[in-house]
Amino acid sequence: MEENNSKFKTICVFCGSSPGKKPSYQEAAIDLGKELVERKIDLVYGGGSVGLMGLVSQAVHDGGRHVLGVIPRTLMPREITGQTIGEVRAVSDMHERKAEMARHADAFIALPGGYGTLEELLEVITWAQLRIHHKPVGLLNVDGFYNSLLSFIDKAVDEGFISPIARRIIVSASTAKQLVRQLEDYVPEYDEITSQLRWEEEEV
Repeated sequence: MEENNSKFKTICVFCGSSPGKKPSYQEAAIDLGKELVERKIDLVYGGGSVGLMGLVSQAVHDGGRHVLGVIPRTLMPREITGQTIGEVRAVSDMHERKAEMARHADAFIALPGGYGTLEELLEVITWAQLRIHHKPVGLLNVDGFYNSLLSFIDKAVDEGFISPIARRIIVSASTAKQLVRQLEDYVPEYDEITSQLRWEEEEV
């Protein structure tokens, strides 16, 4: 039987520390974890054991893949309850958390979440636009959760604030299987004039 390997070794997942009100959000987190396992992909994430973070990390860990959780020390009492999952790396602040997760990732996926998820997502999209990284960024658009965000981004394209090429940084799909396949096929495009910053400059 042919192995279902991926070109990605590790994917970074951004998601809520809450489970959300709809069971479909929780099911999507578990499905994503199982998809990573099936494709032999490890997980790096925000380190929490609660909400969607706990569900996706537990699914990956239960499937025998490596899980790296990166969490600021000040958030550990709030986002970790009970036994930790996989490897937990404590860092000093939110910026170090994002930079550490990004360093380990070959691609990024956002599940439903709140302010923190959105902030992490938009930062890696911006980094891609500036060519700080060349890694694909995906939205797991469960039950249309991200439709309003995508509409806003399309409006920003129409109004001249985001270029059509930069709009194509974002890959979205409604299921984990479809999204990972699309991320596998993603080929970066760049505007003629764009920054080429280094990670070190971004991390200052």
